[in-house]
Amino acid sequence: MKPFLIWPFLFSLAAAQDKKKETDPLENLKLPGIKINLGERSVDIKSTVCLDEGSLEFIACTKGTKEHESVIAIQAKPSHIHTALLLLGAKAGHPAIRRVEGEGDDERWIDLPPKGSPISVSLVINDKDGKPVERPITDFLERSTYGEDLTKEEKTKAKSRLKTFLFAGSHLHGEGDGPKTYLADRSGSVISLSTFGDELLCLPEVYGQENHALMWHLNSTHLPKVDSEIILRLRPQVKKEPSKK
Repeated sequence: MKPFLIWPFLFSLAAAQDKKKETDPLENLKLPGIKINLGERSVDIKSTVCLDEGSLEFIACTKGTKEHESVIAIQAKPSHIHTALLLLGAKAGHPAIRRVEGEGDDERWIDLPPKGSPISVSLVINDKDGKPVERPITDFLERSTYGEDLTKEEKTKAKSRLKTFLFAGSHLHGEGDGPKTYLADRSGSVISLSTFGDELLCLPEVYGQENHALMWHLNSTHLPKVDSEIILRLRPQVKKEPSKK
């Protein structure tokens, strides 16, 4: 996704900022369903639990799209989450893609793995006393074994792949000079476990549906009941640049 998508938001910030007060301009940024936590350098997204059991291909989707295979659904636009991550210093890359290189007899398809800034994913859920508790997304997933007898070490190694997602940034699609469509806004692919090629966040490698060794199912032990409202928290794993004096 091109950085120019955030300019309308930044222009509105500049216009709204009170020059008499030393406040951070991001406080005036309005992204529905999203909160940018400057101190913690994280993005919080209002979410709803949409599964209590079953196989998964997504961590998060937009409402009305892929709830039957996702842990949570969100109402916020993926393009707005993209903007929030950019404002915290994360860099968008691209999902896994295939493209043609060369011409004529030298023409060939090449596969490009996904790329982008690393992002940690967690869910914030109230405990029995109503106190918010942040849990890593790995607490809510189990590897599907399909009859395999996995050791504890193998299960731990499999889960370690889920500690970091990439800020792939979906794609802009459209012809000519007119407005472009942010594909994740249309498809609902927010955070994927399988590779679809239009997701906002994805795993660092390519994961196909046919590879059972890379499939996951929901562990709802710590998850509230379906339709409960919780928080999806994204933390860009980038160093904060020192402020200029």
